[in-house]
Amino acid sequence: MAESKELIVNDFSWSPEFVQDLDTSAERTALLYHLSYLCLGSIPKLERLIREQAIGTQLLFGSSEAVLMKCVGTSSNLVTSLFPGLMKAVNMNKPVLAVSYLEKTKTWIDDIIRAVDDIVKRYDQQNQSVAACTSDVIQEQNESEVRRTQLSTKMKRVETDVADLEEELKKNAKDIEEIEKKNRIKNSEIQKCAVNVSRQNQSVGILSSLVPHVPSFINSIYNAITGPGVDGKTLDLNVELSRLTSEKRKLQNEEGKLYVELIDLQLKLDSSNLKQGVIQASIVHLKDVHSCLSQIQKILVQLKKFLENVGSLLERLKNKHFVNEFLIDDPDMRDQFLQSIEIAVKFWNTFGQNCRKASIILYVQSKDAYQFLETNPSSLSEPHWKEQYETVMKKLNQIKFQEPSTAAITEWQTDI
Repeated sequence: MAESKELIVNDFSWSPEFVQDLDTSAERTALLYHLSYLCLGSIPKLERLIREQAIGTQLLFGSSEAVLMKCVGTSSNLVTSLFPGLMKAVNMNKPVLAVSYLEKTKTWIDDIIRAVDDIVKRYDQQNQSVAACTSDVIQEQNESEVRRTQLSTKMKRVETDVADLEEELKKNAKDIEEIEKKNRIKNSEIQKCAVNVSRQNQSVGILSSLVPHVPSFINSIYNAITGPGVDGKTLDLNVELSRLTSEKRKLQNEEGKLYVELIDLQLKLDSSNLKQGVIQASIVHLKDVHSCLSQIQKILVQLKKFLENVGSLLERLKNKHFVNEFLIDDPDMRDQFLQSIEIAVKFWNTFGQNCRKASIILYVQSKDAYQFLETNPSSLSEPHWKEQYETVMKKLNQIKFQEPSTAAITEWQTDI
């Protein structure tokens, strides 16, 4: 198929791992707000600033949950309306009917894209607001510097340790970025293998239009391959991609441990300086909130790109097979088309289930994770303050990026 390359190769392939990434970032966001609130909330001006940012994020999570539920609804509509309609149109040889279903679907997709785009912009505004809040805290810190006394030798060592940890975190982030680059290269190579196969088997091109996620139809590619050595190359690339993904998760977990160590050291500086009337600290917590919100925003941007790609592929499918002339008149080709729809139903069911999981995560975060705002930190006794702090730190330590096993990855690919 001459058109197969543009149908298969795309800028983004959706992955069920986004649920884990979203869960981790959303949970960390609330815990980091809680730490900032505990460490700086005893100062009225800073308590108000942090409360405003936390409430803004809480409301944003609620709106994000609503958008993901729209994705759930559209996935359901695809499975219950579009795909049965396309099967009916193919069996009855009714191109006009097929076009009407595809155009209706395009309307659904465009509606979600607009909703996701609006949420992405709101995350950008919230990030700017958090950055402004961080600047205000720094300004307050600078104004209090005149009250600062000479730090003890022990606290100077802690400051050195903080600087070392920050440097280690930078190196870790750079390593993660390098792995992500390698991931993109391997994904591109897998996609190119899929293109080569689609030139030999037309059904792969149709499948890629209905299931715009290369790993989801990798198993179909294996079965369709006739060229020597191509299946082995695709399998090797997929194994390498799994290894890189596992390595990335290990680095992310190491990054999480370093963050917790940094937070603990920072608190020691906070405690010492606040006793001396100096606001030195906890800026790191707000900076990490900014990082977590950026990660969630990145996930939503990827969702938008994915949906835009889906809309583009459906439009090409319509123009290629159902405009002017009904091209699926060959019995074998018709069977291949119907088989592709069956695979697409499984993919979109899974996509909808993952969007539902993600929406539940954000719902829980928006409803339950910000109850700490109901208590002013200045009203806490020292034992109660310490208890809350230790609870938050324990939860931060328990947050892990799950490493996808080869079996889990295989299940995702072959089940679909």
